[in-house]
Parts: sequence; C-alpha cells; structure tokens
Amino acid sequence: HARSDGLRAALQARIDAADASPRGYDAIALAYGICGNATIGLRARRRPLVIPRAHDCCTVLLGSRRRFQEHFQDNPSTPFGSVGYLERGDYYLRLEDGKSAVHYGDAYAEYVKQYGEENARYIWETLHPRRAATDDRAVFIDVPETSRLGAAEKFRARAEAEGKRYVRLEGSLALLRKLISGPWDPEDILVVEPGRRIAGVYDWSEVVRAAD
Repeated sequence: HARSDGLRAALQARIDAADASPRGYDAIALAYGICGNATIGLRARRRPLVIPRAHDCCTVLLGSRRRFQEHFQDNPSTPFGSVGYLERGDYYLRLEDGKSAVHYGDAYAEYVKQYGEENARYIWETLHPRRAATDDRAVFIDVPETSRLGAAEKFRARAEAEGKRYVRLEGSLALLRKLISGPWDPEDILVVEPGRRIAGVYDWSEVVRAAD
C-alpha cells in the first residue's frame, strides 16, 4: 500500500515473465485488490489478467466486497489482521496511519497526478477518515481453513495487552476459489483482455474496470 509504485513494477514484471513463458498459460490470475493503487495500470500483454473486484486484501480475506462494505464502510481504514500478518513480520495489524511516508505514500501521489492536490486530498480523506479516539477495535479475520493454527488467540492476547478491543470476523476463501477455479462471474471478477489495462473506479460496486 505505501510503496505501490514498487509493487506495481514487480507485478508487471511477473506478468511479462508469465507471458514469455513457454508453458502457454490461459490467463494470469492476480490475488490482489487495488492495494493502494498497486494494481492500477497493470497491463495485459498476450494473455488476459484476472483480478477480484476488491479494494484490498481485506475484501479477499472476507470472501466478497459486500462483506467488506458491511463491516468496513464507515471506516475502511480500521486496522485488521490475519494469520499472514502474525506469520510474517513483528507486527500483527495492518495499519494505515503512522509515519507520513506510509500514510501519504505512492497511492496518494497517484491521486495527485490524476486529480490534482486538492481533489486528491479530498479523495484520500474520504477513503481514510481519521479514527475516533474511542474506536479501539482490533479486527481479526479468521479464515476457517487456518483457524487451527491458533492465530486468533495470539492476536487477541496481543490486542488486549495493548488495550484494544478484540473483534473477530469469520473469513472466507470464496473469492479466491472463484479467482483460481472459476467461473469468473463479472460481478466479482474482472477479466482484462490482452492489450488493455486495469483502471480504478473506487466505488463499492464496480471497484475496477478494464481500460485502453
């Protein structure tokens, strides 16, 4: 999220490498959302790109953008965690605040480039409202297939040790299964045909679309 230009370049390089592979893939699936604009601008070369209609990995972990909207519409920047955050790194929450380089990273710069400084700030503040001082939630998305690893209990202990209110949401692999196995229902999955690129819509329904 905070270094979206670097992630975008890395993803495009992997896409191009898959295109050049002699294996002859039918399509290239991206298990990402918009992710701080990291996927915006990615271009399909000779093979289609397939991506969930998701704002970020929270949508993917919950299984649908409808559940993401249900739980995060009032504050899309609510900190959340999952088994992956506990397994990788010394943090347990995905946070949007903190250092200015994180809060106003490549994603914000992309908004400025597209919409100008004033409009970019409005869009950013709309998507990343300041959390109320009384909002002490720490949300854990517990995917049933990984529940036995005990990550939820570890997350709860760390959250409570920091005085946060533990909230558990049941996750789902439904969206990932659709992405990997199909069918690619256009309601949930965007297919970007060769020669086109991913463009952001940033709403609650379409989220992303294909553009020339």
